[in-house]
Amino acid sequence: MTTNRISLTELESGTPFARRHIGPDHEAQAKMLAHVGFGSLDELTATAVPDVIKSAEALGLPQARTEAEVLAELRGLADRNQVLSSMIGLGYYGTFTPTVILRNVMENPAWYTAYTPYQPEISQGRLEALLNFQTMVAELTGLPTSGASLLDEGTAAAEAMALSRRVGKVKQGVFLVDADCLPQTVAVIETRAEPTGVEVVVADLSEGIPAEVAERGVFGVLLQYPGASGAVRDPRALIEQAHDLGAIVTVAADLLALTLLASPGELGADIAVGTTQRFGVPMGFGGPHAGFMAVRDQFARSLPGRLVGVSVDADGSKAYRLALQTREQHIRREKATSNICTAQVLLAVMAGMYAVYHGPEGLRTIARRTHRYAAILAEGLRAGGVEIVHGAYFDTLTARVPGRAGEVVAAARQAGVNLRQIDADLVGIACDETTGRAELAGVWGAFGVQGDIEQLDAAVAEALPQTLLRGDDYLTHPVFHQYRSETAMLRYLRTLADKDYALDRGMIPLGSCTMKLNATTEMEPVTWPAFGQLHPFAPADQAEGYLTLIQELEERLATVTGYDKVSLQPNAGSQGELAGLLAVRAYHRANGDEQRTVCLIPSSAHGTNAASAVMAGMKVVVVKTGEDGEVDADDLHAKIDKHRDELAVLMVTYPSTHGVFEEHITQICAAVHDAGGQVYVDGANLNALVGLAEPGKFGGDVSHLNLHKTFCIPHGGGGPGVGPVGVRAHLAPYLPNHPLQPSAGPETGVGPISAAPWGSAGILPISWAYVRLMGGEGLKRATQVAVLSANYIAKRLEAHYPVLYTGPGGLVAHECIIDVRPLTKATGVSIDDVAKRLIDYGFHAPTMSFPVAGTLMIEPTESEDLDELDRFCDAMIAIRAEIEKVGSGEWDKDDNPLRNAPHTAAALGGDWAHPYTREEAVFPAGVDAAEKYWPPVRRIDGAFGDRNLVCSCPPLDEYDS
Repeated sequence: MTTNRISLTELESGTPFARRHIGPDHEAQAKMLAHVGFGSLDELTATAVPDVIKSAEALGLPQARTEAEVLAELRGLADRNQVLSSMIGLGYYGTFTPTVILRNVMENPAWYTAYTPYQPEISQGRLEALLNFQTMVAELTGLPTSGASLLDEGTAAAEAMALSRRVGKVKQGVFLVDADCLPQTVAVIETRAEPTGVEVVVADLSEGIPAEVAERGVFGVLLQYPGASGAVRDPRALIEQAHDLGAIVTVAADLLALTLLASPGELGADIAVGTTQRFGVPMGFGGPHAGFMAVRDQFARSLPGRLVGVSVDADGSKAYRLALQTREQHIRREKATSNICTAQVLLAVMAGMYAVYHGPEGLRTIARRTHRYAAILAEGLRAGGVEIVHGAYFDTLTARVPGRAGEVVAAARQAGVNLRQIDADLVGIACDETTGRAELAGVWGAFGVQGDIEQLDAAVAEALPQTLLRGDDYLTHPVFHQYRSETAMLRYLRTLADKDYALDRGMIPLGSCTMKLNATTEMEPVTWPAFGQLHPFAPADQAEGYLTLIQELEERLATVTGYDKVSLQPNAGSQGELAGLLAVRAYHRANGDEQRTVCLIPSSAHGTNAASAVMAGMKVVVVKTGEDGEVDADDLHAKIDKHRDELAVLMVTYPSTHGVFEEHITQICAAVHDAGGQVYVDGANLNALVGLAEPGKFGGDVSHLNLHKTFCIPHGGGGPGVGPVGVRAHLAPYLPNHPLQPSAGPETGVGPISAAPWGSAGILPISWAYVRLMGGEGLKRATQVAVLSANYIAKRLEAHYPVLYTGPGGLVAHECIIDVRPLTKATGVSIDDVAKRLIDYGFHAPTMSFPVAGTLMIEPTESEDLDELDRFCDAMIAIRAEIEKVGSGEWDKDDNPLRNAPHTAAALGGDWAHPYTREEAVFPAGVDAAEKYWPPVRRIDGAFGDRNLVCSCPPLDEYDS
């Protein structure tokens, strides 16, 4: 017997990662290609992709490496980071993530691969978790309505500024910021204020609002509580003074401090903002973390971002959903109150579960311990002759050492502790949940003093003002008291996860959202301490591994897109859009073209585009979309001519939002450039371009990328995300920068877009690993298979549903749109009926009614194998046959499986009065009973939830009633 000789080199190489990432194997690809009518992937994409945009060369990326090799590389980068005990503070703190939450939420694909809960019937677990988060924030802040998270504290404060201007009585005037606010928050506010014509005044408000400011009018005031310096001041008189001026008052608050201190609501604030990072979420060199906002009742319907509410399902049972969805920017577009793509759901779930696990008494204990360490530390310094600037504080001290601050900070670093040098005389020191006796000894040593912890503990009093101590109860709902043991918590998390449909269960074919494999190898490094426990303002030489990873990822993304420079600071696609538009605005202004403020946007574009353009101070002008789904060339040229002197930029999604490669994209770009404008290519659909075409080379000047789409960062139920912005060289001087980390951007930049210098740096290893694992050829192959999969689905479904738009050769790009409107007109079966019926078949619905009402936009991605693609197509074809039964009268038009979908297990019990069988309801064609996904609730009544807005955990007796 003989065997073929295989070389050691071949045996050592193992299975290429691309084969693990791409679902259809070679045999499946051949079958799919034959069905579509092509002999190879290259032949398919040569026909589908217009010649004018095709890349001439292969991607110049390093050769793909194996999973073991990439993990070893990442371990080497992590080893180049130095993780010291961080006592820097400024809104970022050491915290202990309970391991039951770390393993069962942060590292659990049931949570991190979920999508935004737009299909609430199959999102009840994460919606309940978000309701817990909202309840936690609302009760700790003393304000009745909290949103379901924002991006970070800085952007939350900027949203509060916009909200104050929108809902307040004073429509002009300034936005007044206390000088003791976090410096990065002040900088983000200033970045966001300038394009919209808001003047920001930063002043010391410790003695009240200066008369000269009050005379100018004040529409909003921002206070930090406790202050960045650590000072705890009673703001009641200041808040009253601001209200007398007609201003809306926002308090940026520390949630841990609020377990001991009077809440912003009790003090009279209208809005509270902040971050939940220290509630069990690693610092991650700046993110991702869940910001928060809570407001008074009268502002609830103007709250930016997402809001989870309580409603009822078809049986009248309690059910959760996203409330007030008409504020979504896809609907309101340039009239949107905010950009709703500003959430950090996975991190909000972690923070909320931290409160569930610890409960109010556990949180108070952590806060008291943190404060106790700060009080002992302060007294030891005082005893050694060091001045502590403030007598009242929670966890942060400001120590005065004239001329010695640099020396003290350096000595502390030698002892393994990072402190904050404020200036030549002042040192900031912050205690947190992880602070211990060793840190106190190290800090005392750095100041040249000695302290006896036991002796000081016996003698030192609390340093919180008696008049500000909290007296009311909070977190009283049973959910914050039931899960103290790890067993109970583990089962609660499992129960919630089992209610949801995420990518770990099956395909989520959402058009434009690119729900594909988030490989375990890519995810693993995120929770390594060397990446997770680094403070974003740590000295740069302690972050060599991170900075190398960031630089390499920026360079590789620039290579992939054809741009010259990339900034990773924007921590969501919405923020990347804003950063790109601000760069365009700054470029025009630098050229003396301040009148260029018009932003052309096709009517089919993502609604985020219009919302971001308004935030960037631009005037949105909508360009028509033709019947073929392409930009209406005649209307575009007419709009260019009309606004030639004012034209700033055209925002265009490519491939188009209709899922086709527009052949005239280079001509469109040239026409805009000829008029003096710039071209913004929205990177939402980049999964159809990587390795085939580069936006920066076929006419784009700027693009944001969605790393949570094309580059494998998971959606996490609606966040985390990263939205880097890539630009050509002439826009590079206007990328974001940061006041606390000069290397984070150009000196001439537009200011920070996010609170942290590199945004959500903690999840950048995911995309770095993906690019490294795939290499240039792997990335190209992934794109080609994504295009193949979309065309395969289109071909299989076209005999049953019209495919609305196609490009060259009758092909689509990476997604296709099927039209349900004719069926609705003929039978009364709605797009909602089809979407909810898909749940009974075990699927998340495709994107509904966008960009065209009454349609489904389907994007299979490259990660789904042929069996799953066929299972989806079979389900859609079976549903088409069910629609026919309704149309023919075989099934009643008001009582049929589609109109009543989804069906729960509970619905099967008792009498069955429907004219179809139980089996037809829950085990339709192709559904394996042994693998059945059971939705926890029936169809939810959205209108009821909006009329009866309940956005926190209601008392249990309300559920009964």
